[in-house]
Amino acid sequence: MKNKLLSIVIPAFNESNTILSLLEKLKNTDIDFQIEKELVIVNDCSTDDTERKIISFIKKNPNLTIQYIKHDKNQGKGAALRNGFERANGDFIIIQDADLEYDPAEYNNLLKPMVNSFADVVYGSRFMGGKPHRILFYWHSVGNKLLTGLLNVFTNLNLTDIETCYKLFRAEIIKGITIVENRFGFEPEITAKISRIPNIRIYEVGISYYGRTYNEGKKINWKDGVRAIYCIFKYGLLKR
Repeated sequence: MKNKLLSIVIPAFNESNTILSLLEKLKNTDIDFQIEKELVIVNDCSTDDTERKIISFIKKNPNLTIQYIKHDKNQGKGAALRNGFERANGDFIIIQDADLEYDPAEYNNLLKPMVNSFADVVYGSRFMGGKPHRILFYWHSVGNKLLTGLLNVFTNLNLTDIETCYKLFRAEIIKGITIVENRFGFEPEITAKISRIPNIRIYEVGISYYGRTYNEGKKINWKDGVRAIYCIFKYGLLKR
């Protein structure tokens, strides 16, 4: 029987400092359950050395299954994910940021409820379980919990972390959703739309979080938080 395929969609914008380390991590990450890996790298018009490092990695690893997509202009994380999902060939699709805040070694924990036919969607939560969690910004934590709680009110879910990078989907689920948001509004949009799928089975798994500061390259800011609130009302309340 043919092995299943996990597509790892990697949006990247000016991640020259970490992209090569991440790709090496992914190369060496062992997936259980007889699942193969496909890397879908979306370069969102980086202006630093990101592209050169990606191409160098691809050339040095001809045996890996890799798709490389380059945007001609910067469009945002949501747009990069939309294009990556469209190109992904996997039975399962997971989002992987290029900044080393999340550990690919935890893929098997996320895959387990899906492979065992319990889940259609699995979120990795930074706020549950006993995994390592870097202590950083208090107001980011408050904002994240506020956004998660507000969206839970409108979707009747009890998630703990809607802003998490690690979102794992059965391919037919995510490919059946039209993604509108181009930036970080993707997070509440996709959660709200998933919540309305009849009989959808959503799970959470505790994950580690090796966060970075703005000096280390963190990009999300308060404007994205305001947009997220708008998206919660747009997709969570007004679309019900």
